[in-house]
Amino acid sequence: MGVEAELREEFDRWERKETAVLKALPYPLLAVSVVLTLLQPLWNAEVHLPWVLVLSTLLAAWVLWFHTFHPELHGNGVLMGLYYTGLMALTACLVLLTPWFGFFAFVGYVHAFQYLKGRWRYVGVAATSAVSAVSYVGGADGITADGWWKWPAVSALTTVMATAAFYADVMSDRRNHRQKRALVELHKANVELETALAENAGLHAQLLVQAREAGVLEERQRMAREIHDTLAQGLAGILTQLQAAEQASYEPAASRRHVANAMDLARESLTEARRTVHAVGPSALAQARLPDAIGDVARRWSKVNHVEAVLTTTGDARPMHTDVEVALLRTAQEALANVAKHARAGRVALTLSYMEDLVTLDVLDDGVGFLPDAVRANSSADGGFGLAGMRQRVQLLAGRLDVESEPGGGTAITVTVPAIPAGSER
Repeated sequence: MGVEAELREEFDRWERKETAVLKALPYPLLAVSVVLTLLQPLWNAEVHLPWVLVLSTLLAAWVLWFHTFHPELHGNGVLMGLYYTGLMALTACLVLLTPWFGFFAFVGYVHAFQYLKGRWRYVGVAATSAVSAVSYVGGADGITADGWWKWPAVSALTTVMATAAFYADVMSDRRNHRQKRALVELHKANVELETALAENAGLHAQLLVQAREAGVLEERQRMAREIHDTLAQGLAGILTQLQAAEQASYEPAASRRHVANAMDLARESLTEARRTVHAVGPSALAQARLPDAIGDVARRWSKVNHVEAVLTTTGDARPMHTDVEVALLRTAQEALANVAKHARAGRVALTLSYMEDLVTLDVLDDGVGFLPDAVRANSSADGGFGLAGMRQRVQLLAGRLDVESEPGGGTAITVTVPAIPAGSER
């Protein structure tokens, strides 16, 4: 059980006890008043017993009918105002007959609080104080010509004291109702919170599953990109060199040169494959800065393919985050591989530009070009992953890849990525 539930139960328990006491209170007070009145003859006091008994019976019946037997009437302001008027009238008659009914007069304060509304409550308090004051001065016999002022003075003093106590009781009752309402709202909020926590636990489990699936998918995509950028390109280069060696079999020197190139590509591909398996950056970046690594890739590509490739670096060449440099290096490798396979170009210009917030790589060739929006029928089986892989790399860095080309007009590939400094968090 929560704390708010325990507090609500405590409030309810005290409220039930208070309700039970207030419901029964008029009858013991009436009994005490009647008993003390009946004992007055023993003290040689003159009382009108028949009238006391008749009015006491009528008063008991009046209270029983409205207060005890018909609680459904308690919300009716007019009927309860009538009840209170009758209660005070009968109580006043009995107090005038004998001051001992001042004990019962206290019920007037309680029922003014229970059954009257707004300012009528304070009118009831004043009426009860006036009736009680008669008892305090010794009954009707105590109001004489010489001491008549005692009754209004006691009545006024009692009204002030009772009003102050009554007001404090009203404020306490309002505070209790606010606290009870706050506890109900707190319990409701706790239930909603528990429901939300249960839902969040389910969502958290679902997110964990999705995160694992996304991690597996991302790793597959990473491996696919790395395999394409290393093994696939290396194997394609090896195949090209071996085909060239076969065609130059009548020229031993040229054939040996092509075989040597194929062996170098095989060693490089094996090294890159090992680094890919262990999720280590390219060996070119491990040994040199990005401009030098791209320049070295361009020179070796130019040597193997007999196509001029020139790198130009602009801006402040500074170390970038590993992911940024890997993406730019792999883009340069893939772009050059595409030029070798498709462009039939005579020259390739690479431009690496360092700006304040961005780093761009432009690869421009003067080859045959193509229609960027055209979808080749064999794209899924013949190198179609190249542009898609480049685009995935740069999108993971919140960058963009733009391709401009037209048949006979060459091709321009531009990669733009954020300039994330080395050592910083992505």
